[in-house]
Amino acid sequence: MRADRVAERLCERELDMLLVTHMTNVRWLSGFTGSNAVIVLGAEERLFITDFRYVEQAAAQVEGFDRLEGERSLLADAARRLRGRVGFEDAHVSVRTLKRLEELAEDAELVPAGDLLEELRAVKEPAELEAIRAAAALADDAAEAVVLSRGLAGRTEREVALELETEMRRLGAEGPSFPSIVAAGPHGALPHAEPRDVEIPAGTLVICDYGARLDGYCSDCTRTFASGPVEGEMVEVYELVLGAQEAALAAVRAGAGLQDVDAVARDRIAAAGHGERFGHSLGHGVGLDVHEEPRLSKQSEGELVAGNVVTVEPGVYLSGAFGVRIEDLVAVTEDGYESFSRLPKGLTVAGE
Repeated sequence: MRADRVAERLCERELDMLLVTHMTNVRWLSGFTGSNAVIVLGAEERLFITDFRYVEQAAAQVEGFDRLEGERSLLADAARRLRGRVGFEDAHVSVRTLKRLEELAEDAELVPAGDLLEELRAVKEPAELEAIRAAAALADDAAEAVVLSRGLAGRTEREVALELETEMRRLGAEGPSFPSIVAAGPHGALPHAEPRDVEIPAGTLVICDYGARLDGYCSDCTRTFASGPVEGEMVEVYELVLGAQEAALAAVRAGAGLQDVDAVARDRIAAAGHGERFGHSLGHGVGLDVHEEPRLSKQSEGELVAGNVVTVEPGVYLSGAFGVRIEDLVAVTEDGYESFSRLPKGLTVAGE
């Protein structure tokens, strides 16, 4: 049980209890999908607290915890049960909330717990891998229907993005895992461009970054399509990014350094003279959140482990001209990776 794994970590960190308030972590620990709950967890304590609105839902979803109905804020109900050294989720608790907890929890010493739960969540269980795999397949099906089958030229960025998200829902997704990006030509030089009511011209590159949320788990994939035949620098940069992405993928395996995998793609792009045009990290973890641990970046410490799910997404962005990003979502294995992204990566003219 996940709660038992957390309890073991508490012992290692010399904590008596953990107060879990971040709803993604509450869901991971308990299976609860509502919007208001806290968990108090210790060596012997397994307490789930929610308010009147979710009592019946919690009874159906939450097992292995004592369930308690509290007031809507839940803080006072939780604080009364805190004893000893209690870890709190310092990445998610506001200064105001912490001050209130300190006032209420008279018998507890509140200390930052760091990324205790996020570190555990970073290693996916088989059921989690299957959920992410299914979300990725659904999102790719939507992209095939909306982009590859219908083409891009003559449609607006916003139209394509909305149709992508509608198709995901039609196929069974809870929704997109993030607002879809569709960015053509010079607009594609913005890594997080927002789709515009602007028609996509023929003969340019179009970045499509999309993902689906299914059973709570996210996917994330990017393809850069052509809206018609392209040549020259567009093709050269595309091939550079594709080569860097495939080289980085070849470096993915359990035990590979997070910085080292990032460097494989970054060094290749820098050697081609575009180092300053690849300004974001190579990738990030994906799970219940679309951005979670581990991170593949210049600053990251540590190594990949089997069960991590990460994106590998180098990009080159030429201001005023175009951008290229190619992203696969992969599960790390002992000797390599399993890719959850199945759309072709060769330069493809959408609609042909």
